[in-house]
Amino acid sequence: MRVVIADDSYLIREGTRRLLEDSGQVEVVASVGSGPELVDAVHRLGPEAVLTDIRMPPAGSVGQTGAPERPSMEGIAAAHAIKSAHPSIGVVVLSQYLDASYAFELLRNGANGMAYLLKDRIGDLDRLLYALREVVTGGSVIDQRVVDALVARRTREANSPLATLSPRELDVLGEMAQGRVNGDIAATLYISESAVGKHVNAIFSKLGLTEDTHRHRRVVAVLTFLRESGLDQR
Repeated sequence: MRVVIADDSYLIREGTRRLLEDSGQVEVVASVGSGPELVDAVHRLGPEAVLTDIRMPPAGSVGQTGAPERPSMEGIAAAHAIKSAHPSIGVVVLSQYLDASYAFELLRNGANGMAYLLKDRIGDLDRLLYALREVVTGGSVIDQRVVDALVARRTREANSPLATLSPRELDVLGEMAQGRVNGDIAATLYISESAVGKHVNAIFSKLGLTEDTHRHRRVVAVLTFLRESGLDQR
């Protein structure tokens, strides 16, 4: 898998590159330190996937004092630019922020081929490779802890559709958000695959996701929580 890495820390870039390449499953074709450099590398090299930090300083940007400007959401801006120009390229964004508003900002234009993981996943090679494989095939992954935080917040509100979901349905939703298929969910939760299917259908029904909804209803279910949290309000 040909991948471009972007992070403003040289040490993190190099560490991540070596980790991925040592797996024997990834070829890092470029390693850059800013959003503009990332977009340029993607245009020139045509990778299958991108792994980027959520926050990087714009290339060559300095404040009035001569010190670097406070980092912006450059990784998300770059992700949107890349998906707009190259829809087939998968994008994994790494963030140190548990706040679900960042995940919403990343996924607001669509979730196909996009992943939002907390940054400490860098040390979890299997999880990182899984996310890269998912986005390359058009799938989506949202970090379980982001979903958990959002679910905990929304279930406290009586008028939320989440309040109508059973504890088991919430468990299934958390697994869905990680991109797992029904068989994997069944194995993780120690229930039958048919039971998982019933829970998934119940979730779709309670959230009003009908058969003619966008085909990635699993991701739409998670995005519904993000939107209902008021995180899309500016």
